Formats: sequence, C-alpha cells, structure tokens
Amino acid sequence: MELKIIKAGMFTSVQDLGRWGHQADGVPVAGAMDLEALRFGNVMLGNAESAAALEVTIIGPEIAVSGEGLVVFSGADLGFCVNGEEYGSWTVAALREGDVLSFTAPKSGCRGYLCFGGGIDVPVVMGSRSTYTRAKIGGYQGRALIAGDTLKTGEQRPAWRKLADFILPLELRPNYSADKPLKILTGLQEEAFTKEGVETLFSSDYTVSTETDRMGTRFEGPKIKHGERGADIVSDGIPMGAVQIPGHGMPISMMADRQTTGGYTKIGVLTPASIQALAQRMPGTKVRFKKATMEEAIAELRHTRDATEKIARLRASAIAAYKPAAPLSAREQVKYRHFKLTVEGKTHDIAIEELE
Repeated sequence: MELKIIKAGMFTSVQDLGRWGHQADGVPVAGAMDLEALRFGNVMLGNAESAAALEVTIIGPEIAVSGEGLVVFSGADLGFCVNGEEYGSWTVAALREGDVLSFTAPKSGCRGYLCFGGGIDVPVVMGSRSTYTRAKIGGYQGRALIAGDTLKTGEQRPAWRKLADFILPLELRPNYSADKPLKILTGLQEEAFTKEGVETLFSSDYTVSTETDRMGTRFEGPKIKHGERGADIVSDGIPMGAVQIPGHGMPISMMADRQTTGGYTKIGVLTPASIQALAQRMPGTKVRFKKATMEEAIAELRHTRDATEKIARLRASAIAAYKPAAPLSAREQVKYRHFKLTVEGKTHDIAIEELE
C-alpha cells in the first residue's frame, strides 16, 4: 500500500521497538513509547513484533490509502475512523483503494499505533526504522511526518483478507486506568535521598507537566530532598523508565528518546506496565507512585509474553474460522476451492486457497 499524509496530526512518527546496541556510541534507543501496544498491534496482523508503525500522539493524522491491505490502531482510543466510520482501537480493518484514515478526538490515553500489514517500509538505520528527531535519523527523513509525505508498507501476509474485523478481546487489552499508581523498583541510588525525601515521593500526588515529550515525563508536586552528597553523580546509563531527580527536587521519568547517560541521581525505574501507563497519561493528569518488588516487575513481563502468544493463537483461529459473507464470484471460485469431506462420520468444510 501507499500512504499519503493529508494532515499530519500533532506528532506522528515512524517507530518500532527501538535502535538497540548503539548506546555506547551515544545513540539513543528511541522506538515506541508504549512498546506493548505496538507489539500487540503487530501480532494481530501477523507482522513481526518489531515491525514499524506510525506512532500517533493525541491528535491523529488524516491519511489517503492507495492499494489494499490491513490496518489496526492499537493503544489509546483517539477516535480512529475509516472513511468517517469509527473503528476505534483494537479492531482490524481491511483497506481498499481510495480509503481515508482519520481521527475524531482523544477519548482515553494519548498515544496509539497505526499498524499496517507488512509494516511501514522505510530505510533501516543502525538496525531500526525508528525516528529519533533530535539527531534527524531513522523513520521518514529523520523527522515527524508533515502533510504531503508519502510512505509505503511492506508485503501483506497470505490470506490477509480473512483477518478483517478481527477484534482483540477486552481481557487482553492493556489497562490504561489513570487510577492505578505507577510502580517503581528502587535502586542503589535511593540512598542519595533523605528518608523524608523517599517518603515524600511515595506518599504525595504529582501532576504530569506540560513540559513533557518523548525524551522524558516531568512531574510537578512536592520537592524530594537529597542527602548530603546532593543531586550530582558520575554519569551512568539511563534505562527506559528511570526516575531521575535533579537538584530542583522534581522527578523526571526518562522515556523512549532519553539520552544514553546522565549525571543526576535516580531513585529507581518504573516497572514495564507503569512505563506503558505513563506513556498514555495526558499532561495535567494526577499520578501517585508506589514501591514495587522485582517479582511484580517480572510478572508484568510474563503477562506481556503470554498475552502476545495468545493473540497470535487468536489470529490463527480467526483465519481458520473465516467464512465469506457473500457467495463467491466466478473469479473467487477459481481462487477459493470449497468442498466437504466426511471422516469417521463427521463432515468438515474444506477450503483450499491459492496464495498470492
């Protein structure tokens, strides 16, 4: 398929699972802010989990489609529509020549992923198609999309039409509830803060600042006191979700476009599910923090792995259970050969499909 950007939306960029293996050279990972949403959307279509998609932020783009293929919008509910008909999130749509994709308004969350069958086909830079705008590398010309840009998708998988209207069950969708506290695994640098400072972080309400972007989420609220050594340390590596607290005492969670190293104390790191939840928090929303155990963090990773495997099985079942909604045309009768087969008294409907 070919995708023509009519309106770019607030901030739409090509992202995959990130540019790993180059932090030692000072190259940030980038990639999707909500990695689970991207994985789930890709698996629904039969793509590799790492396939590139369009990350949409709050206000979505308008896109004209040339060709045929599949799309699903995973993540937040931003009012995803096909030809003005609202599909919402987590429902696969089959696209045809001339279709137009658009968005109404955000209903819950603030980031989602337009995943297309075959993925977004842009050049691979250092092992990734992700856009890192600060260095202008990856994605589409190293920047967010603008009106007039044209992108292409990869090849559709065989039997792709059978996935039209495949819906992800509610129990497998990520929980973006704004009421859930963000869990932090505290680390060795917790000792850099006073006992009072640590208690302040875990007992206070904080607000997601408007000074928030893909590099980091700033929080506003009670100041967190450092110990005698202050806020500065010898620079060390910064993982996704690291909760850094500079000298001003306000926490900052480092996100997808974070720098590779930093010289401020880090009280800990958000658990995987909390990173995803934070990626969906709009500026101005309230958050609370809670201490987490290693067992809780591992359980979250296992949940994502198990859910991914279940989605793949559900996709296979949807293809196997597919039945045409209308009688086959003469051309389709050549392509799809249907007959009945009786084995040990049980009759089966058999369909042989010629793959394109």
